[in-house]
Amino acid sequence: MFERATILYLYVETPLHAGSGTSLGIVDLPIQRERTTGYPIVQASGLKGCLRDEATYHKDFCQNSACPLYPHADWEKKVEVVFGPETERASEHAGALSVGDARILLFPVRSLMGIFAWVTSKDALARFKRDAEMANLSNISWNPVGPDDESKALVAESNIVSADGRIVLEEFAFTAEPCAEVQTIAEWLKDKALPLGAEYDYWRRSLPQRLIILPENAFRDFTLFSTEVISRIRLDDEKKTVAHGALWSEEHLPSDTLLYAMLFAGKPRVKDDDLSDDWKQAGDKVGEIVKFVKGCVDGKRLQLGGESTVGRGFVKVRMTG
Repeated sequence: MFERATILYLYVETPLHAGSGTSLGIVDLPIQRERTTGYPIVQASGLKGCLRDEATYHKDFCQNSACPLYPHADWEKKVEVVFGPETERASEHAGALSVGDARILLFPVRSLMGIFAWVTSKDALARFKRDAEMANLSNISWNPVGPDDESKALVAESNIVSADGRIVLEEFAFTAEPCAEVQTIAEWLKDKALPLGAEYDYWRRSLPQRLIILPENAFRDFTLFSTEVISRIRLDDEKKTVAHGALWSEEHLPSDTLLYAMLFAGKPRVKDDDLSDDWKQAGDKVGEIVKFVKGCVDGKRLQLGGESTVGRGFVKVRMTG
């Protein structure tokens, strides 16, 4: 039984390819999606592997007391307690951490005004708020809202994405409807969900100006058809021309997408004798597990998904708890 839940926010800095394998559609290598909604996701297994890698090697990059996890006593033992043993010993016990799928919260779309907008929907916000309640985020002071007409979109009063009461996203136009709740939602997200640090000051300031709440059908369609599709080739080494059959297309989540994932922590599934010395003595072992994961990944820049050798998949992490 899991005793504590937290939220992991993932801000996409370079296009992210969490692939679902080959496809019979137009795109050869599409991204992972929910079956029912079609929303993009990053499946939990891939995200968990990324977190485990960061935890495994974090010790090498943190060698002084500035690290909240220093000194690094029994590091490998802690990684196994949190994430489980390596594959060849997987039957020994499960990890104490459960990782959920990374879900969509904000999706960037090209805008006629303001360069781009972050779009979301009442459905996406309601799902996030439901998930956040599992993490005991009692400070959510807003309610999910959405337009009452397919031709309208909700924006804050101070937005920079509308002109003369109209919003144009890609080639689609909506009537802008100012809504005070959009400002409240945007202020909460910029304070609680976007990455911290001076390099994100601009993005936090601009979120209330760029946030648009779309009709649910329109939001789904943008997440289906406004992702980044990249064509790639492989050259023949001698001729320096495209090798036969070596042209393919890949789908990516665009930069500036905001995802979130639930993390659930329970008691270690090993005997106390197998714990590190400091965890044996800890009164709140679940709290130690959450602290360990947060110390490894919070505020870090991780590489998630495929195509890592061509710079894909860099995400900035923020973790609650």
